[in-house]
Amino acid sequence: MNTGTRLGLYGGGLAVLFAAAFGTAAAVVPEDAADDWNEQSGHDEEHGGESGEHGGHDAAQPVRGLSIEQDGYVLSEVAAPAGVGAAGELAFHITASDGRPLTDYTLSHEKELHLIVVRADGTNFRHVHPELGADGTWTLPWTWDAAGTYRVYADFVPADGGDGQGGAGAAEDAPDVTLTRTVEVTGDYGPVVATAPSLTAEVDGYTVTLDGDLTAGTSAEVTATVTRDGQPVTTIEPYLGAFGHLVALREGDLAYLHVHPEGEEPQAGDLSGPSVAFATEVPTAGRYFLYFDFQVEGRVHSAAFVIDAGDPEAETSTDHDSGHDTESAEASPSESATGPGAETTSHDATDGHGH
Repeated sequence: MNTGTRLGLYGGGLAVLFAAAFGTAAAVVPEDAADDWNEQSGHDEEHGGESGEHGGHDAAQPVRGLSIEQDGYVLSEVAAPAGVGAAGELAFHITASDGRPLTDYTLSHEKELHLIVVRADGTNFRHVHPELGADGTWTLPWTWDAAGTYRVYADFVPADGGDGQGGAGAAEDAPDVTLTRTVEVTGDYGPVVATAPSLTAEVDGYTVTLDGDLTAGTSAEVTATVTRDGQPVTTIEPYLGAFGHLVALREGDLAYLHVHPEGEEPQAGDLSGPSVAFATEVPTAGRYFLYFDFQVEGRVHSAAFVIDAGDPEAETSTDHDSGHDTESAEASPSESATGPGAETTSHDATDGHGH
């Protein structure tokens, strides 16, 4: 992989502002374009394409979080305070294909629904868990910290087996559903523009770094390593069924990507650290926002990163060209991409933040 795609590394958290500048990502991919991409992904999986068995990797997962509707489920309009600093309530519901609010959900990472809220430039990230009312309405207290255009994601597994009918049925094989809407928040707004990858974050005295390589269409392992005052942190606690969580969003359309923690599910009382690994696959080359949550002494901390994924075709061409000068290539050490640190946040685990 070229040095520009080297990492220096979920899903939790509360307002996360990057000191590294982010680019505005308000554009949303048209539904027909997303459908075409998903259809092609399924074709590759069925026929063992580059990302399938012939390529030596699992088939690419379709991107999610680009539409208010998926598999017959629809995200309602999101009620929220109109401006910055106004205390209020965030509320919404999920409608099944029969037109009724969905009230039956399957636990996923110990929660029935995970709510992701992030500004269009990748800043002000929150991962929270609202409460479900008997009428199917999800609510939680809410205050905006900054103005702008926000994307709200509802990530859940229906208890009806994924048939969109809203009834309580077998859900063993039900797929994850990720729905999204846009919310506008009034007030003075200036987007923060990303100029470089950001692979180190400081949060509450902890330093978190990211290592690994991301290449479009290839499953890869990325690792977050936590230290404090230069010493490895080995007291990372289980949180929502894992030692850490990672949320990944693609710059430009803020597509919501599959990320899975590696290793066995920890038991109560288990500790880990300083490193937490994740398996992830990005569909396209370009910039991605990653948000890592970890828990120490009952408190959840959120670290934010900006990562660039490489183009496999470009890298193959580069590798081929460099093969004509192997001696020179071997003499040149690889370098890790570096970038400004990200400003991060933390919160108590009892707040129910994190995924």
